[in-house]
Amino acid sequence: MQYYFDHEKLIVYQKSLSFVDFADSVLKRIDCKIKVYDQLDRASTSIILNIAEGNGKYSSKDRCRYFDISRGSALESAACLDTLVAKSLLEPYEIKEGKDLLYEIVSMLVGLIKSNSDRVYEPEESYSDSNK
Repeated sequence: MQYYFDHEKLIVYQKSLSFVDFADSVLKRIDCKIKVYDQLDRASTSIILNIAEGNGKYSSKDRCRYFDISRGSALESAACLDTLVAKSLLEPYEIKEGKDLLYEIVSMLVGLIKSNSDRVYEPEESYSDSNK
């Protein structure tokens, strides 16, 4: 696969594309008139769009904001899958693949947020009592 943009190289972006494919296969099996249909479609799409937009930002603060929105959309997607099970539209085994992907996506996004933060900290050993 040829990459045109930096965000396409991110594993989390590629996993998010896999989740959109999974979500699309779920959406094809349920009635488009139920509210969770549109919610899952929008939330799954939002994961990818915010990763791409966030990765293009110059400041760490902006990148983290978009990655955090993407994380929220991944959690919302997980809740949509749970809702489909709660409404007896899907069985728990039918959402497992999607939940596994979302777990990986959320974990990677948390890692990106932590690695891009502007927080300043000192190693814990700096506070040890070395004057004794």
